[in-house]
Amino acid sequence: MIIYKPVLILGCGRSGTSIFGEMFQHIPAYTYYSEPPFAEVLTLDASRPLALKVPRESEGFPPDEGLSLPLSVLSEKLPGLQIFWQVRHPLDTICSLKVGISRNWGHHPRPPDWQQWLDRPLIEQCAHHWNYINTVGFSQVADSSVTTCFEDMLADPLHFAHSVSQKIRLDIPPNGKYLQQWANRVQNKNNEQFDEAITSRAYSTQDHRVKVGRWQENMSEEEIAQVLPLIQPTAQQFGYDIPPIN
Repeated sequence: MIIYKPVLILGCGRSGTSIFGEMFQHIPAYTYYSEPPFAEVLTLDASRPLALKVPRESEGFPPDEGLSLPLSVLSEKLPGLQIFWQVRHPLDTICSLKVGISRNWGHHPRPPDWQQWLDRPLIEQCAHHWNYINTVGFSQVADSSVTTCFEDMLADPLHFAHSVSQKIRLDIPPNGKYLQQWANRVQNKNNEQFDEAITSRAYSTQDHRVKVGRWQENMSEEEIAQVLPLIQPTAQQFGYDIPPIN
């Protein structure tokens, strides 16, 4: 009997964690929870495979630095846990973070020094948030996670799903029919098939035509120069090459 691995999806907000997570709503073997309070996770029935997207902090469960949960406690609850760390181009993520960060730094977990950044330009706040999550947060799971990319997911959703399935011992039929509805939603442009992930809708804007490379529509050269010192080393570690602005 094949036992599918429990799944934890982590990453910076606005990096595609929500739509990635909703893929598991189309996989009959899994029960999916988006941003459940961590205390609630510990009460879930783990006899069936669970997929969790970025559980929220709960009182009484001090999170690991850069994460919203104590990873060792979750790993004890869900043996064999498969962690996916979702990453997206930092400039695109910064553009997308602005709505939430402008709302009292509404993306979690907040950097411990977030209040010291409130007098800085919003775009720098977003860059600091992206960098904190993808350095301090990622360091907690770097040796135990699989890194997945927003851009790969949008380029070929079904191939992305098959790559994920290999890590969790799930056999997806070659034609992937029961994932086709999800794959149709994963679009680089808003069209009749696109359907925003539920937990992302409050942060959506209509100021760009594409999701991959939206920074070219939304950021000036001056803004890029502002954030480069905050993100460039981390961006390069994830394979994102951002040339300096002359």
